[in-house]
Amino acid sequence: MLSALSIRDIVLISALDLEFDRGLSVLTGETGAGKSILLDSLSLALGARGEGGLVREGQPQGHVTAVFHPPIDHEAFRFLQENDLEAEEGEIILRRVQGADGRTRAHINSTPVSASLLRQLGRLLVEIHGQHDERALVEASHHRDLLDVFGGLEADVEQLQAAHEEWQEHRRALAALERRIAEARKEADYLKSASDELQVLAPVPGEEEELAILRQTMMASEKVASDVSEGIEALAGSASPVPEISSLVRRLERKSGDVSGLLDPAIAHIDRALDALADAQSALESAQREMAFDPHELESTEERLFALRAAARKYNVPTDRLAELSRTMLEDLAELDAGEGQLKDLAREVELADAKVVTLSAQLSTSRRDAAVILAEKVMAELPALKLEAAEFIVHIESDDQVRSAEGFDIVEFWVRTNPGTKAGPIMKIASGGELSRFLLALKVALADRGSAPTLVFDEIDAGVGGAVADAIGSRLARLSDKVQVLSVTHAPQVAARADGHFLIAKDAEDNGKANGDAAMRTGVESIAGDRRQEEIARMLAGASVTDEARAAARRLLSGDQA
Repeated sequence: MLSALSIRDIVLISALDLEFDRGLSVLTGETGAGKSILLDSLSLALGARGEGGLVREGQPQGHVTAVFHPPIDHEAFRFLQENDLEAEEGEIILRRVQGADGRTRAHINSTPVSASLLRQLGRLLVEIHGQHDERALVEASHHRDLLDVFGGLEADVEQLQAAHEEWQEHRRALAALERRIAEARKEADYLKSASDELQVLAPVPGEEEELAILRQTMMASEKVASDVSEGIEALAGSASPVPEISSLVRRLERKSGDVSGLLDPAIAHIDRALDALADAQSALESAQREMAFDPHELESTEERLFALRAAARKYNVPTDRLAELSRTMLEDLAELDAGEGQLKDLAREVELADAKVVTLSAQLSTSRRDAAVILAEKVMAELPALKLEAAEFIVHIESDDQVRSAEGFDIVEFWVRTNPGTKAGPIMKIASGGELSRFLLALKVALADRGSAPTLVFDEIDAGVGGAVADAIGSRLARLSDKVQVLSVTHAPQVAARADGHFLIAKDAEDNGKANGDAAMRTGVESIAGDRRQEEIARMLAGASVTDEARAAARRLLSGDQA
């Protein structure tokens, strides 16, 4: 509900702080006192379009703050969560700053937001209804939702929505398969020859790199093989100095004793040299064995490597993806072969899902028509007391079973016939301003708190009526306030007398300190009770000159005697 409203420097309001309670609250005052300013200010806080002319003359800006405490399970809190906004202790604060230059700023719980987001949240919290305000009549696009809520059909709608989404998923899968098969058919010959070629080639991921390294190794070995052979020949061939050196060292060993061992160091060095030459020969022979390869192996390696690279260029993929491409082509060919069967299976699933949607839509349509009868009866029951005894309220439903909608195949709109024999039509086109407000009130009473914002504001819906009709309006506003918070701007004493809270709106002169003594006008609002409330209702009954008879009548109204 709306708990508090704070207004600063908006039109004729310099500073105003109001607190509201549950039930029915009325705002009264003489014509021109500023009741519309109060509603305009509230609308501004709810995200209505702002303009510089709303700012009090001489001030750079004005602002409005509205504080709400909705039921803890209200969808407004889910809206905040979905938009990454937080509410502290179940409180929602909407604030709008209006600059004299026309620019505005919006805040939700101290977080800056767009006016659009503020407006979306505002619609969840408050509905404002008046004779000439488009917000007064629930938009025709929402009539179906209201009927569903009234009939308790939300679970049925959710079941249909789930079935509709399943149907859509099957349709998307079928369409995707049809596209793939159509593309595959266009390229069937190409896929067949390409797949055969890749299957023969049988590429393996990583194979190119292995072949390239092997080829490089064999080519390098080929280049150094002759040098290795020459080295072995030099160490072990016919021209090798090793035999001659070995013979020399043996001769030196035999004669070493003749010179008292003077030759021993030289003999040791030569022996080590011979051992080193033998080791070098062994290493060269080992390297020769390791580097040995069949020239045909190099040729086959190159052929394989070049074949892989040619295929990669041909199919415009890296060589490591040739194997994947081959699998994809095989799958496409298999899908093409099995496509007709899959298409039949998916088409059957689509058919079954469609039948489920149709069945649920038909069931929902039947339930809606049953609920529509009850809703129309409830609204019709309210009309005689509202001086609409000759009128008829109709929940008009048009159905097209060829439509596949997540909400069913019904179009729902509230129609009225204001007089017997006249043509029925959409409520907003047929009903006059006064009739429209009373139809709306009857509808709201019938709906009670279902499909309604937690706060309803009625702007002079009793205009142009009096006596029993005004009393009937007051009675219904009071009944409605048992379910939701109701604020009503009214000129009818019968309505004002039924309120739980009464606010008096008045305009007076404000001393602005000018030398010529001119004073600006200022709108003020105060809560009244007791004698002051009785006096205000007497004024509403009698006009400018309040009589004792009017005061007595006011006492009777306040005591509950509405006769």
